[in-house]
Amino acid sequence: MIMSALRRAAWGLGRQAAAGGRQYATKRKAGPHPNSVPVERAIAILKAYEVGMPRRTVELHVECAPEKGQPPIRGTCVLPRAYADRVRVLVFAQGEKAKEATAAGADFVGGEELVARVREGKVAFDKCLATPDMLPKVAKIARILGPKGLMPTVNKGTVAEAIGDAVNYAKSSHDFRADKANIVHTGVAQVGFSAAEIAKNIQTVMESIRANAKGSKTKFVTRTYLSSTRGPGIQLADA
Repeated sequence: MIMSALRRAAWGLGRQAAAGGRQYATKRKAGPHPNSVPVERAIAILKAYEVGMPRRTVELHVECAPEKGQPPIRGTCVLPRAYADRVRVLVFAQGEKAKEATAAGADFVGGEELVARVREGKVAFDKCLATPDMLPKVAKIARILGPKGLMPTVNKGTVAEAIGDAVNYAKSSHDFRADKANIVHTGVAQVGFSAAEIAKNIQTVMESIRANAKGSKTKFVTRTYLSSTRGPGIQLADA
């Protein structure tokens, strides 16, 4: 619902720009809708829609305007209150490092045999880590992990020598990334959380999204919507 609304808005702006010329298009600024509401009000509306369903998800949809040529919008943050019931972490490690990962709470730990299981689609997991020595073996299934955003890399901190610390962080952190339209869609809380907890989680994610900006952080985010599993999409005036 949010995606189709944004696409219709983008199509409309394109028609206006074509009619008014390039100068008009550069001056046209996306602003909050007249019916946009403060975060606290949006949370109250969604809670009313989801009465009796405290475990349903509150979702954030953020339309961004990155500068030309900048890297994809993505990030990781630690939410003030984690909303996922259980994050399944898979670790490619051997020997003592495998024991360290297991002790830290990793759900799946192994070497080449685990690579084979992942290739065959026999393991379901949410996050993937690896020790540096395992990276060449993991590269064999890069085509499986990469499109899902699960391929371990040094830049993302998912290839680590201190694998126990990496597992602890993976269990408590929250990942997000934008789609091809530069819109971030991510859950941020459960409906049953207090309004203050939901608002703090939203603030944390928004700060992490804006950290992707290469220029002005105030212009980087153009529109922000809040929704829930069954609730409407509500444009936020102050996110």
